[in-house]
Amino acid sequence: VFTGKANCPYYAKAELLADYLQANLPDFRVHKITQHPDKWEQWLHGICEMNGWEHRQSPIIWKELLDRGGKGLLLGGVNDFLEYAQNYYGITSMMSSEEMSDIAEENLQAHIEMEKEREEMKSLIKPLQIWITSASSPICYQLIPLLANGEVFGMTTEICIHLLDTDQFKEVLCGIVMEAEDMAFPLLRSISEHTEIDEAFVQADIIIVLDDVLLSHEVQSLENYIREVSEICQVYAPLIEKNAKSEVRVISSGKTFVNLKALMIMMYGPSIKPENVIAIATSWESTAKAMLARKLNINAAGVKDVIVWGNISGCNYIDLSHAKLYGYDSAVWGPANFPRPLLNMIYDSEWIHSEFLSAQSSLSSRVHHCVGMLPAHAVVTVLRYWYHGSPPGEIISVGILTKGQFCIPEGIVFSMPVRFQNGNWEVMTELEINETTQEVLGCLAHELIQEKLIALKEIKEMHPYGAD
Repeated sequence: VFTGKANCPYYAKAELLADYLQANLPDFRVHKITQHPDKWEQWLHGICEMNGWEHRQSPIIWKELLDRGGKGLLLGGVNDFLEYAQNYYGITSMMSSEEMSDIAEENLQAHIEMEKEREEMKSLIKPLQIWITSASSPICYQLIPLLANGEVFGMTTEICIHLLDTDQFKEVLCGIVMEAEDMAFPLLRSISEHTEIDEAFVQADIIIVLDDVLLSHEVQSLENYIREVSEICQVYAPLIEKNAKSEVRVISSGKTFVNLKALMIMMYGPSIKPENVIAIATSWESTAKAMLARKLNINAAGVKDVIVWGNISGCNYIDLSHAKLYGYDSAVWGPANFPRPLLNMIYDSEWIHSEFLSAQSSLSSRVHHCVGMLPAHAVVTVLRYWYHGSPPGEIISVGILTKGQFCIPEGIVFSMPVRFQNGNWEVMTELEINETTQEVLGCLAHELIQEKLIALKEIKEMHPYGAD
C-alpha cells in the first residue's frame, strides 16, 4: 500500500517503481492512496495511531498480509521501499529529481481532478429527505433502523432523516440522533433534530406524521379532540406547501384520528396532491392476520388479502370475504402459490361471527397498545410498496380520499383495498362486495362524515371570513 501527499516527489518515485514491479511480478499487487497536501498530516496521524506506527513523512508504505490477517507490516518511507525492492527483487529506481518533481505535479493535478469528479458524482446522488413529526415517540425509534437498512428504498438510495418535535423533547431527539449515527448505517447520509417549526419539511420527499391526540380518561367531547387535530394540521399543511417538494408523499400514522389527519392536511394544504397523502391501515391487517393464523395454526405470512374498511383509528370493518391462505396443511395439496379461500378453511363459522368479529375490541386493544414495532413495520411496508410496487395480485388497505368508489361518499379519507404499481396506487374497484358489506361501509362513512363536518366547523370558526 503506497500513500503520500499528492505533490510529493518521493511518493512519485516509489509509485513508479511499484508500478514496474506490479507489471512484471505475477503476485505483486499495489494499492495507492493519495491525499491533498492540506489533509496529509491529519490523515497520517490517524493511520499511524490506528496501527501503532511511528512515521512522520510522505510517503508511508506498508504490506497488507491478506492471507494472514492482522494489521499491515510497515515498510517505512521511500528509502526503505527502495532497499526492500533491491534486496528482494534486485531492482531499484534511477529517476532524477527533475522527473520526480514533474510527476509529483501531475499527481497533484490528477488528484484534484479525481476529487472534483467524486464531489460531482456525490452531488448527483441526491438522498431522499425524510421528515418525521412527533419524533420523540417510540414509533420513530423503531422506524429509523427500518428506513436506513436499504430494504425500503433500495440498497443504492441514500436517505437523510429529519426529526421534528417540540423544544421540550430536544434532549430525546439528540439522543436518537447520536445513537443512529453510532450505528453507521451505510445509506444514512445524515440525521438531524429540529425544534424550530419554521424550518420544518425543507425539501421533503417523504413526511411521516406521527402526532397523536392524548385521549383523556375523563369524558371529553369529540369536538375538543378534533380541534387539537385541526391545530396540528393547520400548522403542518402550509409549511408542507411552502417548504416541501411538489411531489412530497405524506403518510398519516399513529393511534388516533389517522384518517382525519390525512384529510385535514389536504384541507389546509390545497396545493398538496391528494393522491400523495395516505393513512396507514397495515397494523390492523397484520394483527388480524396473526389472529387468524393462530386459529388455523399456520404462519401469519400465509394469510393474504384481509381488507380493512373505514376509519382506521375509529370504527372499521375487517373483511375476510376475499382473504386467502397459502401453505395451509390440509387434505388438498398444491404448489406454494396455490391459494385457498380463508372462509372455506375455517369450518367453525361461529368463531368468525362471534369470537373474531367481536374480538375486534381486543384487536383494537392490541393495535393501540403496541409499543412501536408494529406501526413502524406498517409504515415501512407501505413505503416499500409505494416505491417498488406491492406483490402482484395482493390486496393492501390504506386510507385515501374517496371519489365515490364502492358507493362511498366523496370527500372523506376512507380505508379501502388498493394496489401499488409504478410509484402510484389505484383502488381495486373490480372487487365485488356483498350487500351486507355495502351497508357496513355506509355506516362507517357516516362516522367519518361527522368528523369532517366538525372539522369544517372548526375551520370556519378559526377563519370566519375565509372558510369555503
